[in-house]
This record gives sequence, C-alpha cells and structure tokens, in this order.
Amino acid sequence: MTINNERLQKVIAQSGITSRRKAEQLIVDGRVKVNGKVIKKLGTKVNKNDRIEVDHVPITKEELVYYLLYKPRRFISSVKDDRGRKTVTELVPNTDKRVFPIGRLDYDTSGLILLTNDGELAQLLMHPSHQIDKVYVAKIKGIPSKAVLTLFKKGILSKGEKLKATQVKLLSANKQKNTSVIEITLHEGKNRQVRRMFEEIGFPVLKLKRERYSFLDLTGLQPGDYRELTRLEIQKLRDDAMKKN
Repeated sequence: MTINNERLQKVIAQSGITSRRKAEQLIVDGRVKVNGKVIKKLGTKVNKNDRIEVDHVPITKEELVYYLLYKPRRFISSVKDDRGRKTVTELVPNTDKRVFPIGRLDYDTSGLILLTNDGELAQLLMHPSHQIDKVYVAKIKGIPSKAVLTLFKKGILSKGEKLKATQVKLLSANKQKNTSVIEITLHEGKNRQVRRMFEEIGFPVLKLKRERYSFLDLTGLQPGDYRELTRLEIQKLRDDAMKKN
C-alpha cells in the first residue's frame, strides 16, 4: 500500500470498503488487525509495510474514482437491491472499482448523483454540518402562494421530524392544469424529504429532479449518462465542504 504514517481509519476508508466513520466503528469493535494484531485504538498510525485486515480479509488501496451520473427514474440509489430492482451502479459499467452513491435519490426521482469509492469524501459531503447545496426542481399539483412557500424555510413537521429548505422559488404556474414548478434548495438529505414537505402542505409532487449538487450540474448529459469528475472538480468539492464545516 502506498501509505506512510496515515491514520488506520483513513486507510480503511481509502480502500473503498466503507466510510471513515464506519471504519472507526470496525476498529472499536475489534474487527481490524495490523500485522496480525487486533487494533482497537483510534488514531493508530500505519505505513506502507503494514498488513491490514478487516474481518480477516487483507485490504488494498484502490485508485480513487469519481463519477457524476444523471440518474433516471426507477433506479435504486444503492449498490444492490434485495428486490431485484436496477441500481445506479449498473449505469457505470466500465469500472472495476467498487463504487457507491454519495447519498441517495428516491426510486422515482431523477437527476444528479455522485458515485465514488472514496469513503472519506463521501462522509465529508454527506455530513449535514457541511451544508452542501442540493437543488431540486419539483412539478407539483396546485399553485402555492408566497405565504405557503415561506413555510419551507421556517420548517415543516413530518412524522415528528422538522424538515427545512434553505431556498424555495416558484419558477412557473399553469392555472389551466393547476400545476406549478418549484425550485427548492436543501442542505439536509433526509428520506423523501422534498416529497414529504410538499405532501404535508397539500401539494403532492408529480415529478422531481435534482438539478445541482454544490457547483455541479447536468450540462451535456441525458438520463443514464455519466462522466468522470476532473481533478479540479474533486478538489473544489472538498473545499466547498470544508469551508462550510
């Protein structure tokens, strides 16, 4: 492994098998060995000559890869699905790396999702304290007033959980069809958050798409398309998360 005096949990995360937080739990649970010895102390340093095992399986450091995918509807944001549904990883067939999605989009939601084998970056981006902008466009039934839209920034209670948006804007309205298109920006990433917020105020979502993630968008891509992130984009993502920590 091309490492030199790195923290053990960081090396495990960089191997692509899990996030750094989960790697820390693996260590605490006594499931990690270094040179045949169980290590339970967080922060233990390792180097390129050390043999590291997780659950008795040696780890190797994969080359880190990063993809931006335009997720179509009816795909699961997961590595596998016990119900046999198609997953987002199937849309990136030309990699031998064990990539996984950063966060998730609902089965019936389309739009931008990132896939990587970099557990450390994934954990950084998904942590709510880092306040990464996630911009969605929703077509809904009904035309909400400005007063109703202000509820999104104040917070909407759903099943005992307060859900909030940082920005919300009416893009268009069709009075004949009684529908409207709303842009909504989140920092959180709770399960079915956008749909739940609209449902609570009586405006069911007909169609939902994530248009942007941080500074990234879907320019030039069609549903099912993907591209690799550039080195500059990867560094900018890290910087964007860190400066909001």
